[in-house]
Amino acid sequence: MLIHLGVIDYCLLIVYFAFVLGIGFVVKKGVSGTKDFFESGRALPAWICALGFIGANLGAQEVMGMAASGAKYGIMTSHFYWLGAIPAMVFVAVFMMPFYYGSKARSVPEYLKLRFDEKTRGLNAVTFAGMTVMSSGISMYALATLLRAILGWNLHLCIAASGAIVFVYTFTGGLRSAIYNEVLQFFLIVFGFLPLVLLGLKQVGGWSGLTSRLAVVATRNGMPEGAWSHSWKFAGSAQSNPMGVEWFGLAMGLGFVLSFGYWCTDFLVVQRAMAAKDMSAARRTPIIAAFPKMLFPFLVILPGMLAIALTTDAGGGAHFSLPSNGGSLNYDMVVPAMLAHYFPSGLLGLGLTALIASFMSGMAGNVTAFNTVWTYDIYQAYIRPKASDAHYLAVGRAATIAGIAASIACAYTAAKFNNIMDVLQLVFAFVNAPLFATFLLGMFWRRTTGHGAFFGLLAGTAAAAAHHGCR
Repeated sequence: MLIHLGVIDYCLLIVYFAFVLGIGFVVKKGVSGTKDFFESGRALPAWICALGFIGANLGAQEVMGMAASGAKYGIMTSHFYWLGAIPAMVFVAVFMMPFYYGSKARSVPEYLKLRFDEKTRGLNAVTFAGMTVMSSGISMYALATLLRAILGWNLHLCIAASGAIVFVYTFTGGLRSAIYNEVLQFFLIVFGFLPLVLLGLKQVGGWSGLTSRLAVVATRNGMPEGAWSHSWKFAGSAQSNPMGVEWFGLAMGLGFVLSFGYWCTDFLVVQRAMAAKDMSAARRTPIIAAFPKMLFPFLVILPGMLAIALTTDAGGGAHFSLPSNGGSLNYDMVVPAMLAHYFPSGLLGLGLTALIASFMSGMAGNVTAFNTVWTYDIYQAYIRPKASDAHYLAVGRAATIAGIAASIACAYTAAKFNNIMDVLQLVFAFVNAPLFATFLLGMFWRRTTGHGAFFGLLAGTAAAAAHHGCR
C-alpha cells in the first residue's frame, strides 16, 4: 500500500524535522553539566513534565498497536487506558514520587541502591539498559518498515536517517530536548488524529451507526452483537468477548501487575516526573497527565473500530477496506490506511508527521533513559567513581552515540520476529514485572532486605525466561 504525498506534505515533514533539530540546538545553550543533561536541571514546570510523561509512553507502538487492537478487539481495548494506566498513574503520584523525588535519586536503579544495596542496583541497571535499547530498536525498525510500506523508501536508509535525527537532538539537548519534543509530539497526535476520528464518525453515522456496523462484525465472528462496542458487558466470560479474557484477568493482570509494573517502575516515564522543579510539581505531573490520558482511547482506538466497521461494509459503498496480509486483515496498517483514505494533501502530511513524531519520541525517550542509567549507575558506580562532572557529561554524550548504535543493531534483530509487539511485551515481562514486586515489598515491608531484593529480581527474570522457553 503506497501513499503518494504532495509537495505540501513533504514540506510539513521537512518543517517538522527542522523544528526537532532546532529544539536540540536551542536547548544546548542551557546544558552546562550532568544535572542539566540527564535531569533537565530539575527545573521544569508540572504541565511540561506531564505532557512529556504522556509523550514518552505515546510511542508509535502504542498509536499503531492500539488502533490495531481497536479493530481486532473493539472498545475493550480502552481498558489499557482506563484500567491499565489511570489507577497506576494516580498511585505513582501519591505514593511513589515522594520516594523517588524525596530521596534525591537520579534514577530508578540508584533508588534501589538507597533502599536495598549496590548489587540490586547493578542488576536492575544492566537489565534496564538492555530493555531500553531493545525498545528503541523496535521503534526504529517499525518506523523504517512503515516508511518503506507506505512511501516506498529504502529500509536501511530509513533506519539510518531516524537514528541520525534522534542522535542530534538528544546529543545536544539531553533530557530537556527530549521532553520538549514529546510535548510537540503530543499536540501533533491530537491535531493529526482528531480529524480522522471526526471524519470516520461522520461517514458511519455517528456512534449509533458505528455500533450497528460493529454488531455485524461481532456476529460474523461468533460473538454477541455488542461485543465490539461494550467494554464490560461481556467480560463475565472469556468466550463472550473478542479479547478472550474475563473481568478478573483484566483487573488483576492488566489493572494491577502490568500497569503498576510499568507506570511505577519504568525509568523512561518516571524520569519525566523527576525533572520537575520541586516535589509538588513532581507529584502533580502524573495527575495532570492522567486527564488527557483518559481521552486518548477516542483518538487511537476509535480509528481501529471505524476501520473494521467500514471494512465490513466495504461492499455497501464505504469504499474502504483494510489491507490484507497473507489472506488475513493486516490490523497493523489501520492508521496508514485510514490516513490515506480520509486525508487530502496537506492534512495527509500532518497525519503522517504525527505518526513519525510518535516513533521518534519513543526512540529519544529510550535513549535518554539509557544514557542516564549507563552514566550514573554503571560507569560512575563501577568503572570510574570519582571523575569530574565534565567527564561524566562527556560520557553521557558518548553513551548517546552507543545507545543509538545499539538501537540500530536491535532494529535489525527485531526484523527477525513476525510480531514486534510480542518482542516488546517479552522484554517488559523480563524486567518490569519482577521489579514492581520488589518495589512493592520494599515500600511496605521494612524487613525486605538487599539480598532478598537481588535474588527476587534474579528469580523473577529467570522465571520469565523459563516460562518463555517452555512455550
